[in-house]
Amino acid sequence: MADEEFIRRDLLARIAARRAGVQAFVRQNRPRTRRMMTLTVVLSSLAAVFTAGPAIGGESFAESVQKSLNLASDSYVWRTLCLLALLVSVGAAVLTNLAKSQDTANRLNLAEAANAELDGLSTLLQYGDLPVQDGVKLYQQYVGKIPFIDDAEAPVQERSGRG
Repeated sequence: MADEEFIRRDLLARIAARRAGVQAFVRQNRPRTRRMMTLTVVLSSLAAVFTAGPAIGGESFAESVQKSLNLASDSYVWRTLCLLALLVSVGAAVLTNLAKSQDTANRLNLAEAANAELDGLSTLLQYGDLPVQDGVKLYQQYVGKIPFIDDAEAPVQERSGRG
C-alpha cells in the first residue's frame, strides 16, 4: 500500500511538471502565433487593396491618381501599386509557409488538449478511484501526444520508511 501511495504521489508530481511545461509552451507560443496570423491577414488584405483600384477603376483610376499626385505618367501609379501588391503578397506567403512548416497552430491545439487531459487525470488520481497503473497508462497516452514539450522540473520524490 505504501508503494502504491508513493507511485501515486510521484505520478501526480510528474503530471504537475508536464502541465507546467505545457502551460509555459502555450504562454510562449500563443502570442507569437496570433501575431503571425494577424499579420498574414493584414498583408493579404493590403494586397487586395493595392490591386482593387486598378482592377475596378481601370485607366480612369490611374489617370485620376496621376492628376491628384501631379505625376508625369499614369504608369507610375500602376507600377507603384503592382510593386506594393507584390511585396505584401510575398510577405503573406512567407508568413503562411512559416506557420505551416512550424505547425504552430496544431501544436498549440494539441498542447491545450493535453493540458486539459492531464488536469482531469490529476483530479481522478487525487479524488477518484482510479488505480495507479491505469493512471500511468493514461499519463503515457496523454504525453505521447505532445513529444515536442518538455517537462518543467519535477520535484524528486524519496521513498520513506524503506531500507
